[in-house]
Amino acid sequence: MAESITRPQGPYLSELVQGYWRLADWEMKPQQRLSFLEQHVDLGITTIDHANIYGDYECEQLFGETLKLQPGMRGQIQIVTKCNIKLCSAKFPLRKVNHYDTSSTHIIESVDNSLSLLGTDYLDVLLLHRPDVLMKAEEVAETFTKLRKAGKVLHFGVSNFSPSQFALLQSRLEVPLVTNQVEINPLNFSVAHDGTLDQLQMHRIRPMAWSCLAGGRLLSGGDIQAQRVLSELELLKEEIGAKSLDQVIYAWVRQLPANPLVIIGSGKIDRLKAAVDSLKLELSREQWYRIWVASKGHNVP
Repeated sequence: MAESITRPQGPYLSELVQGYWRLADWEMKPQQRLSFLEQHVDLGITTIDHANIYGDYECEQLFGETLKLQPGMRGQIQIVTKCNIKLCSAKFPLRKVNHYDTSSTHIIESVDNSLSLLGTDYLDVLLLHRPDVLMKAEEVAETFTKLRKAGKVLHFGVSNFSPSQFALLQSRLEVPLVTNQVEINPLNFSVAHDGTLDQLQMHRIRPMAWSCLAGGRLLSGGDIQAQRVLSELELLKEEIGAKSLDQVIYAWVRQLPANPLVIIGSGKIDRLKAAVDSLKLELSREQWYRIWVASKGHNVP
């Protein structure tokens, strides 16, 4: 079973997080969605990752329909969702380009809409989905304070923020940001070198790692970099006794000193069981760097 962790002044989150960005693609009936939710909660995967835009703005509603079948599940899970991306969509025919919006009006409207769709009266964590060049840190901080005092959002964080963007927003807040959700996989781990993970480790804030399998590119071996890494993963799978390449990748991501919480994107319970089993695996430092070298295509300096 996946254990859960707490942070000083932060939320209770599970070591593995179930991502629901592909929920609309799983084509599950409501009862199947409920069964899937109950099964992964039983495995200890209790934290749920959403965003208002997922599934062309449909996934939160689908999840809310699932919770209505078993309202008691709300007390067993932690819901994380995001806002501030505005997509061109048939639902918003007047939009001409995708863009970001961190205005107070948009954040509050997004939260109220997410609460309604999800069928809950509070969010455990709200993240700003992408850095907004036009973000006014003071305005965002004031909005977060209003939402927290109203009991609508318990904790706040960001996603895909640079260290300076993170520090700017934090400088205006009375409470700590609780995470930065960033891409981490063997093909793209720039956050390990640009100061992002250093900053989080410094403040004892655990990142949430998205796209750990590089959107499927890693396992397909469709380009030279992916082929190099895939070959090394196959060797390491045998060396550490892993049952799948996914498990090796999750162990590699989790070994970073910032202790990332791995987001799993699969709708198949067997894949989640394998992810839970990966928590027992560990790579030696040399084994970890073999993936680094395979990805970079050269040895360490």
